[in-house]
Amino acid sequence: MSRRLTLSSWWVLGFNVAVILWGAFVRATGSGAGCGNHWPTCNGEVVPRAPSITTLIELSHRVSSGAALVLVLCLGALTFRDTPPRHPARLAAVASMAFILGEVVIGAGLVLLKLVAHDMSLLRGVSMELHAGNTFALLTALSLQTYYASGGNAVRLRRAHSLLLPIGLAFSALVFALATGAIAALGDTLFPARSLASGLAQDLSPHAHLFLRLRTLHPFSALAAAALVVAACTAVRTRSSSTTAYKLSFALTGMVFVQVAIGVANLALLAPIATQLLHLAAADAIFILLVLMAAHALAEVPEAVSSPVPSPAASREVGA
Repeated sequence: MSRRLTLSSWWVLGFNVAVILWGAFVRATGSGAGCGNHWPTCNGEVVPRAPSITTLIELSHRVSSGAALVLVLCLGALTFRDTPPRHPARLAAVASMAFILGEVVIGAGLVLLKLVAHDMSLLRGVSMELHAGNTFALLTALSLQTYYASGGNAVRLRRAHSLLLPIGLAFSALVFALATGAIAALGDTLFPARSLASGLAQDLSPHAHLFLRLRTLHPFSALAAAALVVAACTAVRTRSSSTTAYKLSFALTGMVFVQVAIGVANLALLAPIATQLLHLAAADAIFILLVLMAAHALAEVPEAVSSPVPSPAASREVGA
């Protein structure tokens, strides 16, 4: 792989994470209606005159999202230029371009349908889940594109049957935790609590809004996801022959414990914007690390070195 493609892939992946975090800031500050229900213009203008702070926040998010669209499309073109036909990086590039276009469509729909700011409709909850799902699908595609651009071998799901179950369970639990997290974050924005006791009373009230009732699912789903991700890391360390996957498993395990600590702090501090963003940043890092670890663990071994290679754990046992 060309160094240009490798560096570009990592840079575009990082930029998209930054755009995701800025989008969360827009939601947390209630700035989603900063440009009214106009799209792609802002309050009917290309460059708004005397904009308010909410308008500036929303407009900056649109500009950064537009930049992300251009960068992903350019990275896709570069991938097709620098890779041979049928290279797996090309499939990841096509998926990345499709999902970034999906981000644009969903974002425009949220604005035009007024599913922003303080809207409490069920449709907004559904759209939030759709938005979160598309966002993490985009991160998956970009992570795989980066993996292949960095010289990763083709992923083969038949490569290691013993790893498919723990990795599959980890991904499933993590996706569910992210889905409940999106609703929990929306609930924190729409129904801020003045104390832990009042927040719990809100959630358990028989007259509570659906978003509040669903918010209680997130801590439990997050702990279950943390346990299953750590279990997948343990399985990779003991069953995979990839040294890179072995190292990534330790990084991922550490990030899971960091995320749990941030989640507890977010709950105790009543979800201030700063900890919400840290919580989402850690979730993004966990998701990307899990994709990269799984790709390395399930990668096809090149024919030139297809002879059995002892796992890192086995090597230590032999050395002992």
